[in-house]
Amino acid sequence: MELRNEIIKKQNKKSPLKKPYRNFPMVPKVVFGEGSFDQLGDILMLKRQSVDAPMIYLVDDVFKNSSLIDRIPLLFDDKIIFQCAEEEPKTEQVDALVSKIKEDFKELPSGVIGIGGGTMMDLAKAVAIMLKNKGTSAKYQGWDLVHKPAIYHVGIPTISGTGAEVSRTTVLMGPTKKLGINSDYTVFDQVVLDPDLLQGVPKEKWFFTGMDCFIHCIESLNGTYLNAFSQSYGEKALELCKEVFLGDLSKSDARAKLMMASWHGGMSIAYSQVGIAHALSYGLSYLLGIRHGLANCLVFQHLGDFYPEGVRLFNEILSKNQIELPQGICKDLTDEQFNTMIEVSLKMTPLWENALGKNWESHITPEIIRAIFNKI
Repeated sequence: MELRNEIIKKQNKKSPLKKPYRNFPMVPKVVFGEGSFDQLGDILMLKRQSVDAPMIYLVDDVFKNSSLIDRIPLLFDDKIIFQCAEEEPKTEQVDALVSKIKEDFKELPSGVIGIGGGTMMDLAKAVAIMLKNKGTSAKYQGWDLVHKPAIYHVGIPTISGTGAEVSRTTVLMGPTKKLGINSDYTVFDQVVLDPDLLQGVPKEKWFFTGMDCFIHCIESLNGTYLNAFSQSYGEKALELCKEVFLGDLSKSDARAKLMMASWHGGMSIAYSQVGIAHALSYGLSYLLGIRHGLANCLVFQHLGDFYPEGVRLFNEILSKNQIELPQGICKDLTDEQFNTMIEVSLKMTPLWENALGKNWESHITPEIIRAIFNKI
């Protein structure tokens, strides 16, 4: 019997696991379809507070000279703020954006719209929260620490896989940890899913972001938090991932199906949780700045003892898509650096608990984690 199931079986003999039931929010409005981005002006018009309360667009700077910018429905004092998405979003970045917006406008914005990948989704959610909550965004890294509702915020993904467009978290790199602002107020008020916006995504970015979705599914479907609700979304997302990465779809179909896989995968973990790969990837990303999707893949390839069928399928996907993962990432790290990654990873309690149960600390030690990092 695989290691993960063995651990859970032993725990359940002592004390059957009680599954938590939460009243999680869902995105209340979503529009899907090719060309649906052009409905944005009509959608936002209903949410405008006044001519002095602008819409703020946080846009990936890769679109700075693209035709997409001309399609953004600017009115009155609306403002586009370009942001580089090459690095993980940071708490200090969020705080700087919030400070700038408050300085530049008499009133709070009518809304914040994120256009881009997971980084832009997370920045938009975090800025919308922090425009209504006091202090630094690092103060709210954790679970259910936000007390005031965010201002109206919209997610428009231009790459799919992270599930950030549907999740109740905004993952940020803070001064001492990589951790999300996990809150009922984080969820977008509106999402626009336009598969046309995925055109032109580079192959490796498409792959690693898509694998984030795939790993979401494996960790959710094999977790102790699993329930019929999360299972239904996870199974559909996994089915779509297989079609996209192991099938022979047209580019148009692949874009639409990956967008749906990301949505369903995000819903699955919203009602359950991710697991070991994500817990360890947070440590990897925090120390080395490795992008989330790639970090997940670097870890997941070595988790055959915990997710044997998932890792087998992952290797098949790597081969089919002719992807080679980088080697020797951790070979020259110091003991202090390993300890930092281990410390960050061990703080992800809900992830470990979902993977291995309430008594996970009895089975996961710093030595076990370091042994996995040593292979990367």
